[in-house]
Amino acid sequence: MTVKELRAIAKDLGIKTNNLRKAELIRAIQLAEGNFDCFGRAEDYCDQLNCLFRKDCLG
Repeated sequence: MTVKELRAIAKDLGIKTNNLRKAELIRAIQLAEGNFDCFGRAEDYCDQLNCLFRKDCLG
């Protein structure tokens, strides 16, 4: 997913995107979704099954 697409998602969720890098932006979206802000931090397992970024994070 591109940063432009992420910014659009964040805007819809009411997140200010100024000066956020891609991983920071994804983590802010995760929090707004009701998930943990763990993108890129999981090693082999993730129990956040409804997270929009789960596949990219573990892939």
